[in-house]
Amino acid sequence: MRKIILLAFLSIAISAGAQETKSLTLKEAINYALQNKADAKKAKLEVENSEYKIEEVRSRALPQISANGSLTYNPILQTTYLDGGNFGGTPGSVVKLNFGQKWSSVAGVSLTQALFDQSVFTGLKAAKTTREFYQINAQLTEEQVIERVANNYYQVYVQRQKLAVLDSNYVNTTKVKNIIKGQFDNGLAKKIDLDRIVVKLSNISTQRQQVLNAVQLQENALKFYMGMPIETPISIPQTAFEVSPQALSEAPNTANRTEYLLLKKNEQLLEFQKKADMAAYYPTLSLTAGYNYIGQGPKVPLGAKPADGVYWSDYSAIGLNLKVPIFTGFSTRSKVRQDEVSLRSIKEDLIDTKLSLDLAYENAKTQIDNSIITIKNQKENAQLSQEVLNNTNNNYIQGLATLTDLLDAENAYIEAQNNYTAAILDYKLAEIQLIKSKGELKTLIN
Repeated sequence: MRKIILLAFLSIAISAGAQETKSLTLKEAINYALQNKADAKKAKLEVENSEYKIEEVRSRALPQISANGSLTYNPILQTTYLDGGNFGGTPGSVVKLNFGQKWSSVAGVSLTQALFDQSVFTGLKAAKTTREFYQINAQLTEEQVIERVANNYYQVYVQRQKLAVLDSNYVNTTKVKNIIKGQFDNGLAKKIDLDRIVVKLSNISTQRQQVLNAVQLQENALKFYMGMPIETPISIPQTAFEVSPQALSEAPNTANRTEYLLLKKNEQLLEFQKKADMAAYYPTLSLTAGYNYIGQGPKVPLGAKPADGVYWSDYSAIGLNLKVPIFTGFSTRSKVRQDEVSLRSIKEDLIDTKLSLDLAYENAKTQIDNSIITIKNQKENAQLSQEVLNNTNNNYIQGLATLTDLLDAENAYIEAQNNYTAAILDYKLAEIQLIKSKGELKTLIN
């Protein structure tokens, strides 16, 4: 029995060691996400895959070489009838001839080389743009990962701050409850006062459980956006976030934003697509060459010799293939016009994206300004509510304030602290949007 208990304790100890709490700064959380989140990994894979797509396009400009082989059995040979005079016989007579042999085998090599194909040349020019498109897309994905992680990181911090306020208030209220309990036991306090403070403690405990649940949910969301196993326990250092005015003198250059650059690259790719479709109007010229070795006879040629009635010979051919399009049923024209519509559409996207990015910057700037004022006011209000609570608590102990005054002061203190914490969160979220509007999200990991 003792051995079983000892093994149980060892198992619990090993499990606890395996679930060691991981302390995370914002920088560490973002770096972890960039290394482990599926979105970031997939974006890197797309960049790698773009190189293979480029190689696929380049392959169309290289020689295409293939080997071929066949084995054919002709159970009934083709028969033809010719004038016997052509073969030294009597003119007008008929000679019956069978063409071919019962068995034939061919093995050879063929080569095709594009000499002029406008679509291939256009594809080669588009290869560099394709690579750049996927690189910019990977950069945009990283920025999106950074933004999500930062937002959720601050959300976790705020929820934990709310939890800390409730914990502190619970401790203080418990002290008051003990005082009232002592007074009640000595006949110096009313039972209704004791009941009210007990109800207050119960309400704080309920609020604490709700906030604790919100903390857990927010931490799970953070770990999801980081690509971290959900069961991993984490902690965020209780450091005060810096709140300082941002540089708002100049609006950012929207043309340098990743979202805008990605659309511009997509526009270039659509231009190349249009040129590739227009290439169908141009002729194509290719070189073909082939060399084959054929064996024929009354039996399977493989391994057979002339002594077996099987004869082998080789032949080759070299040629030029020219294809000049004349009429394609207007399919090429339709494709080109579709490309033109896509280009007009993406130009509208560029205009709308620029407006959206400018709007995000102006909104973030306004929110920053308002949040700084709100934080200043709420900080003063929180400090004042703390002083009021302390004074009311002392007055209550000395019999100079009622329990109602004390409970009201506690409620005001909790509300003021939560308002201050919410103001900090609004500021930090607006700060992220401002940094994003400048295209500087990666500065969060520097």
